[in-house]
Amino acid sequence: METTEKTKKTAVAVSATTVKAAKIVEFAVIETGGKQYEVSVGDEIKIEKLAGEHKEGDTIVFDKVLLVDNGSDTTIGTPHIAGAKVSATLTKIGRAKKIDVIHYKQKSRYFKKNGHRQPFYQVKIESIK
Repeated sequence: METTEKTKKTAVAVSATTVKAAKIVEFAVIETGGKQYEVSVGDEIKIEKLAGEHKEGDTIVFDKVLLVDNGSDTTIGTPHIAGAKVSATLTKIGRAKKIDVIHYKQKSRYFKKNGHRQPFYQVKIESIK
């Protein structure tokens, strides 16, 4: 009996895996702040730099789109896709965890310790056009 129950569980797990693999997700690759991010609708990503003044709740449009894939058709830019835009909502402005920066030279009594907190913007992707 144990082998048949194990077989049934395996069959259910395999069928659930094939359903997940069959689901098509549209995604894009955008460039902002000197970095590239792979995004899809509903994703929340942390971005280090955004030009200009922004506050929470603002809508941000990323026009430097490098690649768009909708599951059946892939469009690759040279270097950017003309007319393609990804819109997002700014959900949080914050600072990352503190990093200790230490400069030390042995035998010379030289020791410097500084802290650094990198600012970030957290955005939620709303649409890919």
